[in-house]
Amino acid sequence: MSTLPVIAAVDGSQDSLRALDWALDAARGRGAPLRVVHVRQYAAWAQTDVLVAGPPDTGEDPVLEEARAHLGERAGEPQTEYLGMEGVPGAVLPELGADAQLLVLGSRGRGGFASLLLGSNGMAAARDAECPVVVVPRPGREVHGEPPAEPGPRVVVGLLVDSPDDALLSFAFAEAERRGARLQVVAAYPWPVQTWAAAGQMMPLVIDEVAVESETRVLADGCLAPYRGRHPGVRADTSVLAGDAAGHLVAASRDADLVVVGRHRRRLLAPARMMGSVTHAVLLHAAAPVAVVPPAPAQE
Repeated sequence: MSTLPVIAAVDGSQDSLRALDWALDAARGRGAPLRVVHVRQYAAWAQTDVLVAGPPDTGEDPVLEEARAHLGERAGEPQTEYLGMEGVPGAVLPELGADAQLLVLGSRGRGGFASLLLGSNGMAAARDAECPVVVVPRPGREVHGEPPAEPGPRVVVGLLVDSPDDALLSFAFAEAERRGARLQVVAAYPWPVQTWAAAGQMMPLVIDEVAVESETRVLADGCLAPYRGRHPGVRADTSVLAGDAAGHLVAASRDADLVVVGRHRRRLLAPARMMGSVTHAVLLHAAAPVAVVPPAPAQE
C-alpha cells in the first residue's frame, strides 16, 4: 500500500476543519499517514524579493494547534504530522500534491469574498496538483434533482465515452470499493443535436435519439468492462442521460458520498493545465465532496 500521505490543508476556517475530518477518514481508509499543512500567506505581490514558497517553519502555529486540538485523541487515528509553511497558498498547495496520494481542502477559506462558492486556493489546487484533489463543500448546499433511487453509500463518476480516462475510472472504482459503495456512472450525450444551416441560423439534425442513447450505453459498457473485472465487488450502474453533463453530475451529487470528475489533458495548442467547464461547474455547485483526478499520462 502506498505510504504517501493524505494531505489536509487548513487555515483556521470551519471549512478547512470539515476538510480535515474528511481527510482523516480518507487516511484511515487507505492505511496512509495524515499530513496537516498550514500555508501562512504573505503578500508576495508587495515583496519583490521573496520566493513563492518558503521553507517549513517549526515554530508555534495557532492554526496547526487548533487543528491538533480538533482532531484530539481519536480512536484509530493514523500517524499524523503537522507542517507550517510560508508562501502563496495557491502556488504552494498544488506543489504539495507531488508527494501525496490525496490533497483535501475546504471549499472556502478565510480570505476572499464570502459569497464565492469556491476559493482561489481550491481552484488552483484542483487545476494544478499532480495528485487527486478533494474539495469538501459547506453543508446544506441545495441541488435540484430526484433523490437517489435507493439508499446506501454511493460514489458518482462522470464518463466521457469517446475519451475515457484510466486514472479517473481507476480512482472511482477503488474509492467505491474502499467505501463499500455503489458506483453511479453518469454518461451524458448532447441533445438536441444542431448544426448550422445558414449564417445565424441553427437547425436540428435528423437523428434518432433512441439510437444515440443506445450507442452511448454500448460505449459506456465497453469502457467499464475492464474495471468491473478488476473490482468484482463494486456494483457499477450506468446512467445514460441526454443534455448537460455538469447538470446531471450536480443533480446526482445529492446524498452522494463523493463525486469524481476528471481534468483536461494538456494538448499541443493548449499546454497549460485546464479543468474544463464541466469539472468547474461541478466544483462550484455539487452538494457532495468532489474529487478532481489528473489525467493518466499519455501513452507513447
